[in-house]
Amino acid sequence: MSGHSKWATIKRAKGKTDAARGTVFTKIGREIAVAVKSGGPDPNLNARLRDVIAKAKAANMPNDNIFRGIKKAAGEEGAVNYETIVYEGYGPEGVAVIVETLTDNKNRTAAEVRHIFDKSGGALGSTGCVSYMFETKGVILIEKTPKTSEDAVMMDALEAGAEDFSDEGEAFEVLTAPADFTAVREALEAKKYTFVSAGVERIPSAYVKVESVDKFTRMLDQFDESDDVQSVFHNAEE
Repeated sequence: MSGHSKWATIKRAKGKTDAARGTVFTKIGREIAVAVKSGGPDPNLNARLRDVIAKAKAANMPNDNIFRGIKKAAGEEGAVNYETIVYEGYGPEGVAVIVETLTDNKNRTAAEVRHIFDKSGGALGSTGCVSYMFETKGVILIEKTPKTSEDAVMMDALEAGAEDFSDEGEAFEVLTAPADFTAVREALEAKKYTFVSAGVERIPSAYVKVESVDKFTRMLDQFDESDDVQSVFHNAEE
């Protein structure tokens, strides 16, 4: 078993307010735009786009929004070009933090990320300062229902090529190699499982205990509220 645990991931995913969902949809819209530009608008021919669509559906993004985003990215010559930039730093009490962004203005994004780190009592670091503490994995959280059998989910996941499976309390977690993520996700999707979330994440090799929980949570919330920030990974113990 992986023993991997995230900072209230399931609670945060399910407890989104309408305003927070709007921010999530904006972030996913950017991912759709990047996926379309890199591999075209046909999901059947673009695995990256299929993964983003699955992520959008897990976030309850309306189909109209998804297809409108694809059409916009494919049809507008003047569409915005987003750049992927990854920031590394330290949160409260030295917690290692990686912030993945998609931005059309890197100066604005860098200033905002630095401000959030500083405000939380942390500091923006240099490239590579904390990434060595993390391993990249495909992570799929499957929602538990009265009809969901742990043994069945585990067997389906392992047969699909997953590396690991664990019961995380409110959901089942499936880990994959990054290269196998799409195939495993699609196999489980075909089995009609409901995903809480599905994506490629950075998993810490070790965790640190945080005493100033409120300050740390506020930092995560500020990153969540930024349209430019796509994902935040850290090694804080739940």
